[in-house]
Amino acid sequence: MAQLATQLFGAVEDLLGARIPLRARLWDGSEAGPSGAPTVVLRNRRALRHLIWQPGELGLARAYVSGDLDLAPGSDLYEVLSLAAEFAERPDIAQRGLGPREAVGPAGRRLLGLALRAGALGPQPPLPPEEARLGGGRLHSRGRDRAAISHHYDVGNEFYGLVLGSSMVYSCAYWEPAAKSLEDAQEAKLDLICRKLGLRPGMRLLDVGCGWGSLLLHAARHYGVRAVGVSISAEQVALARQRVEEAGLADRIEVRLQDYREISDGPFDAISSVGMAEHVGTVQYQVYASGLHQLLAPGGRLLNHQIARRPDLPGIPYSPSPFINRYVFPDGELSPVGSTVSALEEAGFEVRDVESLREHYALTLREWVANLEAHWPEATALVGHGRARVWRLYMAASALAFEQNRIGVNQILAVRPTPAGASNLPATRSQWLAAPPELGPADRPADTDLGDRPSVR
Repeated sequence: MAQLATQLFGAVEDLLGARIPLRARLWDGSEAGPSGAPTVVLRNRRALRHLIWQPGELGLARAYVSGDLDLAPGSDLYEVLSLAAEFAERPDIAQRGLGPREAVGPAGRRLLGLALRAGALGPQPPLPPEEARLGGGRLHSRGRDRAAISHHYDVGNEFYGLVLGSSMVYSCAYWEPAAKSLEDAQEAKLDLICRKLGLRPGMRLLDVGCGWGSLLLHAARHYGVRAVGVSISAEQVALARQRVEEAGLADRIEVRLQDYREISDGPFDAISSVGMAEHVGTVQYQVYASGLHQLLAPGGRLLNHQIARRPDLPGIPYSPSPFINRYVFPDGELSPVGSTVSALEEAGFEVRDVESLREHYALTLREWVANLEAHWPEATALVGHGRARVWRLYMAASALAFEQNRIGVNQILAVRPTPAGASNLPATRSQWLAAPPELGPADRPADTDLGDRPSVR
């Protein structure tokens, strides 16, 4: 078929009613699209079948994860994703359906006819094995939450080490001007959390969703606290316990394989929740907030570090990204920061400070993508090409989403007031951000103790 790409490209543009800003190269070598634009490659007919069966983001993701769709050499993933997002969010495109009604219209029939003659029609391709299969169960029940968390976090600690670097911190870093590496910036973030919480020697800290234990280790080592960390990822807990033993801090840190709804040994003087609340879900958020309020001693502080989405536009209800929901964070939900503040206040907290770290997360994600790409052969050997491609796609797309203000991330500092209404906070922000007197500036970590691997970027 002469110039198949030109014909298919034209049919898709007729169906969408708009010019596509990317170039496409098909399995037969034909190309179409704007000259000089980044080029996506459909390696085989199966790539087109993914899109016919599931038009839009999910079909593109399935084709990319399976390796049927790729980028041409020299095409930049960030540029491709940025152009695609800008195109998809245009009102005329976002409101256009691509269902059966469109398929039987003139443009749809033309596209399907071309696909038939090209041999691209057929049964739905097998779903990539990396797509989440949680089975049944009530949304955000403890069993289903364990399955969702395992899908994302129990993919191998060695793989996460390649991506995150030696810090093993899976949340946005804090890029102070002096930061020379990702590890420096992650150390600064951990220290910022400890100072916001007002940690002092002998205090009891709870870290909800403790990951691989980096905040626990920092708080115990530099602030003298006794700490409990909980996670429902078996692999995270195993490595966190190992790191605690190796640091000689087993007498001061306990790491549990435990759901946040099962913690019953409060009160704690301070509670941190960093990158965990996104997994809680709207139906359980008041259980989460009220539970942490009950576990916190009066006068204690909560630091809730959470990704936020933009508020719903009139007439457009919130819908999670199908790619993120199927491949990255199944059952994860984002809320606007105002909704989170309200939920914490309704649980009895007094919110005292909200700090946006949106640009910091964009920088962090670009570092993680660079780490993954620099260690691509090792990463694919550990988890396979499909899962490595999932991580590369989601981290690059997320970096752009933070940069372009489509999502944000915020540290919310809240207190549980005493019965008399006291917050126990110093009078000014500069005072409660200062290093504790017991440590002093000379005792605070000047250089990272999370490792000092130079940035790969």
